[in-house]
Amino acid sequence: MTYTQDEKKQRNQFATDVVKGLTSHPKKLSSKYFYDGTGSKLFRQIMDLPEYYLTRTETEIFRTQCREIIYSLLGQATAFNLIDLGAGDATKTRLLLRELLQQKIDFTYVPVDISADALEHLQTELQTELPHLQVRPLASEYFAALDWLTKKETNPKVVFFLGSNIGNFETKAINHFTQKLRQYLQAQDKVFIGFDLQKDPHVIRQAYDDAAGITAAFNYNLLHRINQEFAADFNPEYFKHFAEYNPVTGNMKSYLLSTRAQKIYLADLDQEIAFQAWEAIHTETSHKFTLPEIEQLGNSVGLKINQVFTDPKHYFADVLFEVI
Repeated sequence: MTYTQDEKKQRNQFATDVVKGLTSHPKKLSSKYFYDGTGSKLFRQIMDLPEYYLTRTETEIFRTQCREIIYSLLGQATAFNLIDLGAGDATKTRLLLRELLQQKIDFTYVPVDISADALEHLQTELQTELPHLQVRPLASEYFAALDWLTKKETNPKVVFFLGSNIGNFETKAINHFTQKLRQYLQAQDKVFIGFDLQKDPHVIRQAYDDAAGITAAFNYNLLHRINQEFAADFNPEYFKHFAEYNPVTGNMKSYLLSTRAQKIYLADLDQEIAFQAWEAIHTETSHKFTLPEIEQLGNSVGLKINQVFTDPKHYFADVLFEVI
């Protein structure tokens, strides 16, 4: 198999992270590596599951409160850049884009994603669906994109970070992310972040351990990916998906448990990994927030809550922050 320079760089980083993670104590693998072609397809299936309330609930907020959200976003700005971090297929954002165009608001949509292919696909769809939309896709890391925009653009920024992606960071990383984000914001800028809220632990756990086993397959696929990319010999049948929610910390964590003592060999990396029976690989953290916690997070970095949009069950909150 041949690789472009970017693909080589990404593969080398993947290799480094895999070896470092699997030789750590406890073992871990980053959830960002879930999303190869197969993983992305499985995640789309997860989003349609009855147990997976997150996407459905946030979409409901956008669909039922679209005009209120837009009114809050605009403020005094006559023109702005709508920056969508981790845009993906922009399913929810499109609801706002359509309404903004209907209201003849002067704005440019800037989807940001690490995947150039995903952005190209999104741009093609938007050109067909919303031909009058001004789109400037940026295939980049989040902060590199914000740095570039801050230097090149004078219009106010409205930064979207939806889907409770912020909850996928560890606690220290959540604080670091918001601190760094604040560095790229000026007086008229706003931030719109999606937060999954704390709720019945049973509801949360089911969302990450569905009856159909799609989330388990999503986790096992990470082992398949390592096999394919590094000629490893993981047997996913010798691992068990395990998900647990801690209502004290608000952390939902997913693991792959080795059901037996075994050794795995990554041939391309000449690396052997030993597992004890029932040893865990931590694959994902998804933090669930309270509203006071969200307010404190914003205040700690100079962001004040302007408006909170929630669903009727208060499962999810999209929070608009303004710069203090």
